[in-house]
Amino acid sequence: MDSIEKKNNAGLIRGLGLVTTISVVVGAVIGSGIFKKPSVMAQYLGSPELMLAIWVVAGTVTLFGALTNSEIASFISETGGQYKFFEAMYGKFFAWLYGWAMFVVVQTGSIASISYIFSDYAQFFVKFPRFAENVEHSFKLFIPFIGNIYPLDNFGVKILTIMLIFFLTFVNIRGIVLGGSVSAVFTFMKVFAIFMLVLLAFGFGNGNWEHFSRDSSNYTKGEVNLLSGILVALSAAFWAFDGWNNITYVAEEVKNPKKNIPLALTIGTLIVIFVYLLINSAYLYVLPIEEIAKSELVATDTASKVLGLYGGTFIAIAVMVSTFGTSNGTIMVSARLYYSMAKEGLFFRNLAYVHPIFRTPSKSLIFQAVWSSFLVLTGTFDILTDMLIFVSWFFYAMGAFGVFVLRKKMPEVERKYKVPGYPVVPAIFVIFAFVFIIFTIYNDIEMYRQGRTEFINSIFGTLLVLLGIPFYISFMKKSKIQENISENS
Repeated sequence: MDSIEKKNNAGLIRGLGLVTTISVVVGAVIGSGIFKKPSVMAQYLGSPELMLAIWVVAGTVTLFGALTNSEIASFISETGGQYKFFEAMYGKFFAWLYGWAMFVVVQTGSIASISYIFSDYAQFFVKFPRFAENVEHSFKLFIPFIGNIYPLDNFGVKILTIMLIFFLTFVNIRGIVLGGSVSAVFTFMKVFAIFMLVLLAFGFGNGNWEHFSRDSSNYTKGEVNLLSGILVALSAAFWAFDGWNNITYVAEEVKNPKKNIPLALTIGTLIVIFVYLLINSAYLYVLPIEEIAKSELVATDTASKVLGLYGGTFIAIAVMVSTFGTSNGTIMVSARLYYSMAKEGLFFRNLAYVHPIFRTPSKSLIFQAVWSSFLVLTGTFDILTDMLIFVSWFFYAMGAFGVFVLRKKMPEVERKYKVPGYPVVPAIFVIFAFVFIIFTIYNDIEMYRQGRTEFINSIFGTLLVLLGIPFYISFMKKSKIQENISENS
């Protein structure tokens, strides 16, 4: 590790101001979810009031999480963010499990999934060739617990996805200011596109205010009860809100991070809640809940009713802009986590390298791009991220509980920001998160009894995280050997 640090005579650069930092928060959250998840929620709820209520609940809970995380960010402002928080709260082992989960699938899987959606929507303008018309005739591999995968299926889309990942990786290698500027520009563009759709929907959509109170006659998908429906809807909403704490990964590159990160988390989350409620209101004004439930792409159907033939084009461009910006922001921040782990000797040592000219963790960015591209080729990223949704919420819960831990453990540390409503606000978030986790496991078991495969998500999601333990032991041994060599030299 010493040899790497000696080569890096300059560390990371503080280049992100408050406006850019807020744009990173908003850009990391608003991706493809808001264009797709309302349909899933409508299928399982069948009630416009309940659907909007779920968005309010999910947004409020997310805000509580952001307010709670802000307190920790106000006095721990190191690159790695949540990883460094967990290290202070619970020690290296717990922090490692979090970092491992983020690398193996959560962050890299998100990069793969969001970038894939960009390429998929590009087919609206350019059709890509397929290797086989029927996926069953394509080359396949078998992965335990997942089943057959088809690396050559939708190969044109996958190649474009990989090209996008490496292009954005190159942009972010060139500097944090450039990467942050790209995030700011595309965040503005995606929010502007959403506001345009909202204005057009209410101005020219010929909608009906009765859609906000008219329930569907068949509110469930299949034979799922209302409780299960609410859990599915919450999962969908939380997926659309996911990524709100990503900004903490680049704390060392934010100007005045102890002030700006808490502000960005709070303001950014409030902006996202406002935008989500607006766009869902536009959907409901134009389309009744039954049509939203049947729609594969609710934003496209809404835009088509307003703009006719041009609606699909408008939404395709909006989704591509949105996912481009989200992919860029996720690529930018996530690599800092693995860089932070490597600096401590708990990941591949070369990932601690800082580019001598651009002062970015270039090797960590490239490593992330390679693994994300592998997930793209396997096509397993959606399966894996589904497995890790409730695991992510376990880490969210433990992160919020850490506020109580650090108030006891580090009472003397000056906190420039304290979570309002302490201890009620963090307690509500922790309780909600654990109740959500418990009911998710219960729901998976019930669905498994009915012959559904969702049970795999919670069990094998946990096993996937625990697979990191042997790697942790290996990196710890190497780190101790390196420390002994350094002490004796």
